[in-house]
Amino acid sequence: MKTLNLGLSGLETPVIAVGCMRINRLEKSEAAQFVNTALELGAKFFDHADIYGGGSCEEIFAQAIGMSSSVRQQVQLQSKCGIRPGVAFDFSAAHITTAVEGILKRLKTDYLDVLLLHRPDALVEPEEVARAFGLLHASGKVRNFGVSNQKPAQIRLLQKFVRQPLIVNQLQLSITNAAMISNGLHVNMLDDAAVDRDGSILDFCRLNALTVQPWSPFQYGFFEGVFLGNERFPALNAKITELAEKYGVSETTIVIAWLLRHPAAMQPVIGTMNIERLKDCVKATEITLTKEEWYAVYLAAGNVLP
Repeated sequence: MKTLNLGLSGLETPVIAVGCMRINRLEKSEAAQFVNTALELGAKFFDHADIYGGGSCEEIFAQAIGMSSSVRQQVQLQSKCGIRPGVAFDFSAAHITTAVEGILKRLKTDYLDVLLLHRPDALVEPEEVARAFGLLHASGKVRNFGVSNQKPAQIRLLQKFVRQPLIVNQLQLSITNAAMISNGLHVNMLDDAAVDRDGSILDFCRLNALTVQPWSPFQYGFFEGVFLGNERFPALNAKITELAEKYGVSETTIVIAWLLRHPAAMQPVIGTMNIERLKDCVKATEITLTKEEWYAVYLAAGNVLP
């Protein structure tokens, strides 16, 4: 498994992150088999959130992997907090610190390698975030921090007060959800693709050493479905199949290879609980699409060039 450093943290992680949002759909024995297979593949970075399964996903993961001090040394754990179901978002110091205590208890660990703020809070008080991060870092309960789904000005606001560097921004990105790439191509144009909806977040992350973690890399829209094998995307699937046959890999592998080909050095978050698909995702680290192939896939998805 190839590795990368998350931001400027010096934390060396696998290129593929294993998302655990759906682990509660597995039987106990299936969950154990899945996480152990991930470790065998070198995929030791696991992404969680306190709202996944109402916290049950973290509990199931800890049980499945047989969390202990020796096991903890073999894995890297990331979780997210800040969403309060039925309320909205809460980045207060009290909520963040309480949420982390719950996360640590469910994961049966003393610390997180990375904590992300889960989506923006319209009522954020950055001083509160700074206070929470300072307490968590000083106590050793969280070693690194980041955000998800935030644009440059929001990150700058936090970083003005937070002393610890923000090293990750988890963003929705796939071949069919590539607005952050398209608006960079359609500069000074009057078409829809030129609309900058995120403040050029991709360039911002590259300039400021935030690792982009693409989530839902197989989805189109907002959880509307997967594009692989979908009759709504015939040209895209034809091109992906063509490349899969050329490289002797699966279509799943090509999708992840497309993200990894981008020079931003991203860390895709893979949400599958299927072992064979996980293996296919990991295999993407072994191939490199050409520039021509990358653009061919981009265009086949219905994206256009100026």
